[in-house]
Amino acid sequence: MESIKKAAANVRSFHQEQIPKSWLTYREHGSMLGQSCIPLDRVGIYVPGGTAAYPSSVIMNAVPAKVAGVKEIIMVAPPAKDGSINPNVLAAAKEAGVTRIFKLGGAQAIAALAFGTQTVPKVDKITGPGNIFVTLAKKEVFGHCDIDMLAGPSEILIVADKTADAKYIAADMLSQAEHDVLASSIVITDSAVLAEKVNTELNQQLAVLTRKDIAAESLERNGLIIVAKNIKEAMELANLSAPEHLEILTQEPFSMVPYVRHAGAVFLGPYSPEPLGDYFAGPNHILPTGGTARFYSVLNIDTFMKKTSIISYTKEALAAVSGDVIRLAEAEGLGAHANAIKIRTKD
Repeated sequence: MESIKKAAANVRSFHQEQIPKSWLTYREHGSMLGQSCIPLDRVGIYVPGGTAAYPSSVIMNAVPAKVAGVKEIIMVAPPAKDGSINPNVLAAAKEAGVTRIFKLGGAQAIAALAFGTQTVPKVDKITGPGNIFVTLAKKEVFGHCDIDMLAGPSEILIVADKTADAKYIAADMLSQAEHDVLASSIVITDSAVLAEKVNTELNQQLAVLTRKDIAAESLERNGLIIVAKNIKEAMELANLSAPEHLEILTQEPFSMVPYVRHAGAVFLGPYSPEPLGDYFAGPNHILPTGGTARFYSVLNIDTFMKKTSIISYTKEALAAVSGDVIRLAEAEGLGAHANAIKIRTKD
């Protein structure tokens, strides 16, 4: 419980830095323009169940929603065979500020949140990862409500030079490989010697894992050790991949940051392993996958807010621009648009 509280506090503190500001500014002739940042009324968060319990997913979904000012946070989670929900998940929900919990899972849970039922309220947005059925259901309901993203299998890409520790690299690759057989674990290095060491370490560490069968199949399907010409080429390949998690284990990792164009989250140096971000550091662990980091952002405060424009012109301000507005409206053949301006400025 203490660890859950500390993790929630770190996530809360990080996301409080992201809160956008509403603003209103004066322009020419007394006109005013602005933007109002408004939290969503009600959101639904999906927390996976199945083979594992994920209190961390509760924190990463609900805490930013709470910080954003969302009034109702509806959580759905598939129950165990005895009808219970993992107590760690429930404790995290209480700490994170979840409003109501429903024992629901799969595509039917997504449908209930999107359209509402006699007991489940309809939400404005659904966030949180799930299996392929949950992901496809989110895709189907998009438009009836909003969604965060379409989350695929977990992935890690590690850029490393000869100074990196092969033990750390192998451990971090396996931390993703144990998620499921579709997970992707890749290392790109400019050192053939390091590549051999990593391969040896993978085999040694894999042998003692509790989920070694899953991790082994994941590595067989989607594991790669790539030797690049140099670190610059390694970074170019990393950007092409646009990984969910990008670890940089080089002599000067911060010098590589300007070269990062596409990644969900970046972990710098040997003591910033990916599980630190999964559970505790503060940044969100709900990240774009499958190359979508090229255009998607990590789940954040903006995920739970919308922005509304504010426009206020005085008579003088409207008169000053009326000719331009009328000209543009008439160029599009929209006479009523033009008339809405003319009728106010002909006096």
